[in-house]
Amino acid sequence: MNEGLRNQFIELIDSKHVLTEQDDLTRYTHENRGLYVGKTPLVLKPASTKEVSDILKLASKTKTVVVPQGGHTGHVGGAVTDASGTQIIVSMERMNKVREIDLRSNIILCEAGTILETVQKLSEDNERFFPLALGSQGSCQIGGNIATNAGGTGVLAYGNTRDLVMGLEVVLASGEIWNGLRRLKKDNTGYDLKNLFIGSEGTLGIITAAVLKLFPKPRGKSVAFCGLQSPQHALELLDKASSYAGQSLTAFELMAKNPLEFTLKHMENIRNPLGRIYPWHVLLEVSSNRSQEDADATIQAILEASFKDKTIDDAALSTSLSQVQDFWRIREMMPIAQKHEGGSMKHDVSVPIHQVPEFLLRASQIIEREIPQARLCTFGHLGDGNMHYNISQPVGANADEFLKRQPEINAMIHELVISMEGSVAAEHGVGQLKRDLIANTKDRVELELMHSVKKTLDPDNIMNPGKKI
Repeated sequence: MNEGLRNQFIELIDSKHVLTEQDDLTRYTHENRGLYVGKTPLVLKPASTKEVSDILKLASKTKTVVVPQGGHTGHVGGAVTDASGTQIIVSMERMNKVREIDLRSNIILCEAGTILETVQKLSEDNERFFPLALGSQGSCQIGGNIATNAGGTGVLAYGNTRDLVMGLEVVLASGEIWNGLRRLKKDNTGYDLKNLFIGSEGTLGIITAAVLKLFPKPRGKSVAFCGLQSPQHALELLDKASSYAGQSLTAFELMAKNPLEFTLKHMENIRNPLGRIYPWHVLLEVSSNRSQEDADATIQAILEASFKDKTIDDAALSTSLSQVQDFWRIREMMPIAQKHEGGSMKHDVSVPIHQVPEFLLRASQIIEREIPQARLCTFGHLGDGNMHYNISQPVGANADEFLKRQPEINAMIHELVISMEGSVAAEHGVGQLKRDLIANTKDRVELELMHSVKKTLDPDNIMNPGKKI
């Protein structure tokens, strides 16, 4: 990028909020796991929708590529520039105002740079509940959550991020501002445009604000940590829990033996709620809008029925809020704990819920055949069919040699997922990591429709090119 053009962009916002020095840029050009490293001549931090509009008007006029960036917590390289040094980053971190909270309508209107945890805490302070919950919630931003259609642990009862968004404000590639900040539950006046941008990963425009749904704060919450023998038993437990609790079943997490052992070994202030480690474990949560007693009674009924028919072998039931948090901390620390065991191959996949046990069996057969001593580190959201099928290197193996096989192992696991009519990008997005995989596995008509939408909204391909499609 020539100096004249760079200065034109800098003049659009307060120069204090423009980064040009390499030492300052590294945080924005390096993907957090180090898998992708890009270059950029500058990072712009606008403070208003108008400033975002001005940036994109100039980018459109000069055919400058723009990479929108939220909290930069993604795992697929979706917010990383390429190595050309010509793509600019627009960071949304200064657009972090909560513009309105309407408790009668149960909505919150916030800007895209608002930290997810801020929305959670503000909701709780107002006796409301925002159900999106992620391991990165202390740093990820609402705009990024929406752009990737983030999942998390609350999908079972409340749906993906898509289901939590009522309206959006978006700056298009042309710099035009679409004000779609509607808060209507019923509106059939045209195409539902907001859903084009939810999950678009910054390839169609920049989300600048959103109207989000809030829910009544539960009056009671009870969590059980269960030990059982197989994913099939876990599926049977899910069926039983759903029949007893209905919509009150707010989480159902499946965890294998290895990730629990890694977490107990490497994470501080973690203890096993059970007397021993079982082949598989389930964390299930019941929430009640009536009372704590109601939540306790419901989960107790689930456990009693499950012990009676031998679906579960053991269970620990939370008796306090601190114990609820302790149980959840076990699950939340698993991705971090795995890092201490050396190289790992990660798969964020989903299959129809009833096929999860079959997928886990067939996938394990692949790994046992290809890397006999590898350690399976599987955990995930059984309630919505989303498994984090992770594989840790054999004990004492060379991490680099192990990871050299990742492309072929990925191909095998993804082929299995596709054969079961599943998804190879369940909740972490597509970005660069899975772009070519999507191109090779999506239906032709579907791909053509996606390209048509991209061409219509971004004819010059300046919005985060090389990602998603």
